[in-house]
Amino acid sequence: MSGPTETFNFQAEISQLMSLIVNAVYQNKEIFLRELISNASDALDKIRYQSLTDPSVLDSGKDLKITIIPDLANKVLIIRDTGIGMTKADLINNLGTIAKSGTKAFMEMVQETKDASMIGQFGVGFYSAYLVADEVEVISKHNDDEQYIWRSSAGQNFTVTRDTVNEPLVRGSEIRLHLKEDQLDYLQERRIKEVVKKHSEFISYPIHLIYQKEVEKEVPADDSEEAADDEEKDENKPKIEEIEDEDDEEENKSSKTKKVKQNETVDEELNQTKPIWTRNPDSIQQDEYNAFYKSLTNDWEEPLASKHFSVEGQLEFRSILFTPRRAPFDLFEGKKKRNNIKLYVRRVFIMDDCEELIPEWLNFVKGIVDSEDLPLNLSREVLQQNKILKVIRKNLVKKCIEMFTEIAEDKDNFSKFYEAFGKNIKLGIHEDSQNRAKLSEFLRYNSTKSTDETTSLKDYVTRMPEKQKYIYYITGESRQAVESSPFLEVLKRKGYEVLFLVDPIDEYAVQQLKEFEGKELKSVSKEGLEFDDDEEEKEKFEAQKKELEPLCATVKEILGDKVEKVEVSNLISDSPCVIVTGQFGWSANMERIMRSQALRDSGGMSSYMASKRTLGLQPTHPIIRELKEKVAADKNDKTVRDLVNLMYETSLLASGFNLEEPSTFANRIYRMIKLGLSLDDEEVATVADSDAPALEEVTESNMEEID
Repeated sequence: MSGPTETFNFQAEISQLMSLIVNAVYQNKEIFLRELISNASDALDKIRYQSLTDPSVLDSGKDLKITIIPDLANKVLIIRDTGIGMTKADLINNLGTIAKSGTKAFMEMVQETKDASMIGQFGVGFYSAYLVADEVEVISKHNDDEQYIWRSSAGQNFTVTRDTVNEPLVRGSEIRLHLKEDQLDYLQERRIKEVVKKHSEFISYPIHLIYQKEVEKEVPADDSEEAADDEEKDENKPKIEEIEDEDDEEENKSSKTKKVKQNETVDEELNQTKPIWTRNPDSIQQDEYNAFYKSLTNDWEEPLASKHFSVEGQLEFRSILFTPRRAPFDLFEGKKKRNNIKLYVRRVFIMDDCEELIPEWLNFVKGIVDSEDLPLNLSREVLQQNKILKVIRKNLVKKCIEMFTEIAEDKDNFSKFYEAFGKNIKLGIHEDSQNRAKLSEFLRYNSTKSTDETTSLKDYVTRMPEKQKYIYYITGESRQAVESSPFLEVLKRKGYEVLFLVDPIDEYAVQQLKEFEGKELKSVSKEGLEFDDDEEEKEKFEAQKKELEPLCATVKEILGDKVEKVEVSNLISDSPCVIVTGQFGWSANMERIMRSQALRDSGGMSSYMASKRTLGLQPTHPIIRELKEKVAADKNDKTVRDLVNLMYETSLLASGFNLEEPSTFANRIYRMIKLGLSLDDEEVATVADSDAPALEEVTESNMEEID
């Protein structure tokens, strides 16, 4: 028989809170289990803390654990702990009459966001039980008091009764949730395991699930039943007796079994993966890190590297970070979650998509962060303003860079790392100004002097001749395209090394990376490139510029707005001409990349940043010398005009640009081929009648002169 029942009214704000939880519709109802397990863990922490100064408090029971029992028959979910328990006064005060400071703030926030997942932050996590339950009972036993039952159906009041009905608890609390009809899924073993694994896998205390499982068992068949059945069937048949050996008789007896289904009680520990980040790194073997990584990420391969560290002082948190061996196929997928770092607060899982925790360029790093200082539950708004999180982020980035430095010590491992995550490093250089200098040490490129293996910027600098002031690079669509680029001709002759930047993201990274170890980076395809020539070479070049001024003026007049200017260039030695771009605009490669953007802006910034093209002429090349003579003879010659256009379009292709009118260029080439093959006039006339620009009659002797 129970003791007398006392009824108490809820404090007004708590009553409103429960009404809000019961009547509103929330998507993330599973957090009720996280909150109740977290509360149970806190109760266990309290009794353990008391036992440090008074070991006798554990006399009532030394086994500290949390137990979950689904009762399908009664539609009740039981969560039991052997923690400190609550006295009658605690039940009345903590669960109803004393308002929590965060109750009102939580209600305001939840009405705006319709998200109850941050309930624990406001100190009212217990009431999340009403997300899934119509009625909640709390049976609690404190060392200093009798066992009591707290009961409420989320109305205006609750009752407290001395418990003489239920099985006595040694110590601690048992919460009974009478589940709503549409929430009976939480009685299923599979669902409970899923929620515990997601939210409470690394709680310090063992979490046991006790459930009924149907198993098949072999049991001896009932001989008497079988015999009776046989007698009924064979009543009218003559009976034949068989004499069997004793051995056969035993064999038959043993073989007469049948399979029956029986319910078996299973007691399974759900959180066997222990939080290894709480241990000293010196005591952990690499195999343990590998096993933890696989359980954390579901990856079948071992990680390439790991970093285990703790930060103490004003801020306290522990972390383990892992670098995977391979990049996932959807690494830069827009809709993908931003990072793979799981955030825990005192070993309770909070979230795995905290954008403020780690920058986007490190989205491939996997691991956990367990903070002692963050509130137990966090809203997006709180996270954005949380200074603790900014300090954690800064430390994570620093430790990631340390981890990459350790990988770089092994050449084979670093080549795997760079192949998988080189784009991320370049994205980091583009986005992270604070760590740009450190990240630039990880860059690797092929070059004119390092064709088989990639080279680092540090190695490049060590190979630079004394006269060389800059780090030279060229950007392009592919390595084959840049290796044969006319921009390399003079630099190769002078013995200067040029880096090949052929990844589209290189264009973005190099805009931010202005220098390395005091050496400025220079694009060889942009104007303003100067060499340390001696006085004699400078004088010779100036004389050539003066000599070709009339030709430059005529070519500019023919090309019009296609180029900004035409000048004599010392950047090439074997090609007749080349097109360089403005120092501060897009390169030819960047223009190609921007044009290929699906959602590009066709005007505005695109037209503003588009390359200002300069046509550079090589003063000693035979084609240029011959063209100079033709211009001197008659600058209005239509053949000159056509040859200048053809030369310009050819240099566009050689310099990495796309042609505006490829069909016009193609027709010019076809006509040159026909002339070269001495085809008859009719066929030439047919081509001339087409839409292509007219080409002045060119004789074989003229072709030879141009050659």
